[in-house]
Amino acid sequence: MDFIPEKIDQYVVSHTEDEPQLLQELSRETWQKIMVPRMLSGHFQGRVLSIISKLINPKNILEIGTYTGYSALCMAEGMRKDGMLHTIDKNEELFDFQKKYFDKSDYKEQIKQYVGNALDIIPTINAKFDLVFIDADKSNYSNYFYAIIEKMNNGGVILSDNVLWSGKVIEELQPKDKDTPALIEYNKLLKDDPRVETVLLPIRDGLTISRVK
Repeated sequence: MDFIPEKIDQYVVSHTEDEPQLLQELSRETWQKIMVPRMLSGHFQGRVLSIISKLINPKNILEIGTYTGYSALCMAEGMRKDGMLHTIDKNEELFDFQKKYFDKSDYKEQIKQYVGNALDIIPTINAKFDLVFIDADKSNYSNYFYAIIEKMNNGGVILSDNVLWSGKVIEELQPKDKDTPALIEYNKLLKDDPRVETVLLPIRDGLTISRVK
């Protein structure tokens, strides 16, 4: 679903900071070799993640859902020199692809990759987070929130991707659809939970910014 006209979208992208060369290469190879390349954050959303990270200047970042590493590299741009980005993905086949681009970046020593179930891995990470990006299986979004909320620093930010789910969150639910009801529940959770204040941005497929009080 397109939420704004294509020409306006093109104008927005053309008046946004240029995509770094390394990310252009990563994007190109993702589209050439990896299944479901539309999962990539891409130029515009990547620059959104980058500038949010730069505004926060986080020491510790957690990403749930690495895919090919594009969004991790965007958020790493705002990370402190002594910071660490922890990124989790259940697809072990993508590990070497991610690592190739992490190793090419300026953040090679500051990115730690994990493979497996994020709900099992998160409790093992000994860190308090300033920035978290949730972009994994939609049915577990609420579970991810509960797993991280007590590991957030005050003033920390939780970013949640795909929260509009191509507009399905306002359409009639289909009987076999598990993801849309989960996202509807999650969006309500972020609105109602007193520990966070939330703004849902209608950019791309929906991006929620939640600040921990």
